[in-house]
Amino acid sequence: MSPLDDQTKARLMDAADVKQPPAARSQQTPLVLKGEDGDGSVQVHQDASMKIEGAKVFAVYGKGGIGKSTTSSNLSVAFSKLGKQVLQIGCDPKHDSTFTLTGQLQPTVIDILKDVNFHAEELRPEDFVTEGFNGVKCVEAGGPPAGTGCGGYVVGQTVKLLKQHHLLEDTDVVIFDVLGDVVCGGFAAPLQHADRAVIVTANDFDSIYAMNRIIAAVQAKAKNYNVRLAGCIANRSRETDEVDRYCEVVGFKRIAHMPDLDSIRRSRLKKKTLFEMPDAEDIVHARAEYIRMAETLWAGTEPLAPAPLPDREIFELLGFD
Repeated sequence: MSPLDDQTKARLMDAADVKQPPAARSQQTPLVLKGEDGDGSVQVHQDASMKIEGAKVFAVYGKGGIGKSTTSSNLSVAFSKLGKQVLQIGCDPKHDSTFTLTGQLQPTVIDILKDVNFHAEELRPEDFVTEGFNGVKCVEAGGPPAGTGCGGYVVGQTVKLLKQHHLLEDTDVVIFDVLGDVVCGGFAAPLQHADRAVIVTANDFDSIYAMNRIIAAVQAKAKNYNVRLAGCIANRSRETDEVDRYCEVVGFKRIAHMPDLDSIRRSRLKKKTLFEMPDAEDIVHARAEYIRMAETLWAGTEPLAPAPLPDREIFELLGFD
């Protein structure tokens, strides 16, 4: 079996305690929940030594298939065009976040750790970090096998490995590209490291409904961590009226708009970011929007605290004619 670190052993012991009969548990020290990091949930609090220091950290969220990886990769290049040292961390078992930056799928941190029987000291930085377009450093955290484990543990092990190899010390910007909707604390783990969360949405009900849930998750994490909401990016949308209407009601802000451009789809098919594509008019315009986004985020955004809507209210706002 693979050796386990002390934190993992502790979590496994806690899980074993929960399975014991009530009489046995009553003789042990009762579990104390600290903070309000998700009502009714047991959250693992981050080890202070795992804090990412010296870099601005952004976590990109949004509904599955909304274009988070395309947004993250082009934003990473935009930051690099501003002269920043950038690291992008993909947090999806598909491990395709950095696909357009490197031109191919990269192995995941978890798969690489398994190959060395979880002896991280045997790894070199080049084993799990790839340099992508314009010097963007690329890491694919991956995820546990389907139906097992927790994505939060995977993110934690990735950050731990990066810190052990001093790969965060000369980094200006870290971008976490996170899969889909936030349905549990594991998916929310990157928020423990982030300064700002950015939500990618479209001008439709399902995307905005997912955004509403993500806002609730960020607000829960913000009670115990420094993460705050920066705003949302309307992506693959000709119009932004529904997004703007939702933002006005809850107190949120749209910080960018990326229309549904065929050139963006073509860039992904060619395994490239927009910054490597020919200088067509729509591509030049899209690049400029990503540069503007990067400048806005680097300069610092006002920390937003929107009030997410209950399901019934969001249906009444957007779900019916």
